[in-house]
Amino acid sequence: MKPSASSLRGNAVKIFLSVLLCAVCIAVMFSVQPPTAFSAAAATCSQGEAVIEVSSGRLLFEKNGDKRLPMASTTKILTAAIVVEDCDLKEEITVPREGTGIEGSSVYLKPDEKYTVRQLLYGLMLRSGNDCAVTLALHHSGSVAAFAEEMNRRAAAWGAENSHFTNPHGLPDEAHYTTAKDLARIAAHAMQNPAFREIVSTKYFEENGWANKNKMLFSYEGANGVKTGYTKRAGRCLVTGAKRGDMQLVSVVLNSPQMYERSAELLDAAFRKYTLVRLYSAEREFAVPTDGSEKICILKSDTQKDFFYPLAAGETAEIRCELANIIHLPVKKGENQGKISVFLENQLIFSVNLCTIRDVEKSYRDCLRDAIENF
Repeated sequence: MKPSASSLRGNAVKIFLSVLLCAVCIAVMFSVQPPTAFSAAAATCSQGEAVIEVSSGRLLFEKNGDKRLPMASTTKILTAAIVVEDCDLKEEITVPREGTGIEGSSVYLKPDEKYTVRQLLYGLMLRSGNDCAVTLALHHSGSVAAFAEEMNRRAAAWGAENSHFTNPHGLPDEAHYTTAKDLARIAAHAMQNPAFREIVSTKYFEENGWANKNKMLFSYEGANGVKTGYTKRAGRCLVTGAKRGDMQLVSVVLNSPQMYERSAELLDAAFRKYTLVRLYSAEREFAVPTDGSEKICILKSDTQKDFFYPLAAGETAEIRCELANIIHLPVKKGENQGKISVFLENQLIFSVNLCTIRDVEKSYRDCLRDAIENF
């Protein structure tokens, strides 16, 4: 028998007070400042900017974050992420004629040369090879048009709301655009893949003698990716990944004359302002009384991952726990008996169900009692 909505609500206040005491150990007090409060000391006029924390997806800063803009070779972040997720990186492929002689930056692939998918990804992300982009797109989807369709489908699934892709490399096209926020979300998704992170953080790929064009890797503390871009129409574009301690950030600047200086400034401000805080531990257990001979039923969350969130000074994460006053036996392992919710400024940022960790049956005495009570 599941707990009624009224019993859940009635008990929520009682349990919330005890949970709040525990929450003191895992939540911190931070001052609330709007995301746009960062300084702008660099003499730059970026057309779009954004900073995101990767594990939570929280947008920490934006300027013109929803403005549709060309993004040049930062397009290749999406191209690489799709290929890394879908293809065997050890597979050797033959370069097709259609994958050679592409205008713009190139590693000068030649028809019928053989490369592994992994090697082509290094050429794509370190040297910004447009020929690598087309060759990988053809390998994945059979045509550039089909790959562009997959790019749009995957970008939308990863949180891009105002983007459209027509090619895998970022060469100018009126219908090829993104926003700083969308590109930050795409890059944040990509940076959660270990193979992708390994590629974009590599300073020098010895197998082919390719050095990374991304100067942030050599000049910014904690930098670990991701991609530069430039065309006359798009201007200077840069997506930067940087990790300090346990906090992984991604910054995006589009059409930014001082793209390296501005990116460093945005990341510095975010690292100063925010701290990554563990707000919920997946190992935490909850003991709830039962109506049977076995007096206690143990509950745990239905996720194996702790929940971390970046908080600024003065921000308070409110943790709410909803449980029944008593659990009625029998119950099966994995049955939902309540939930934990975390709110920031009355916005739900995390929720997890609390479930029984094993079967708990009624005893013979419990059954006999029930029979007498129902007689």
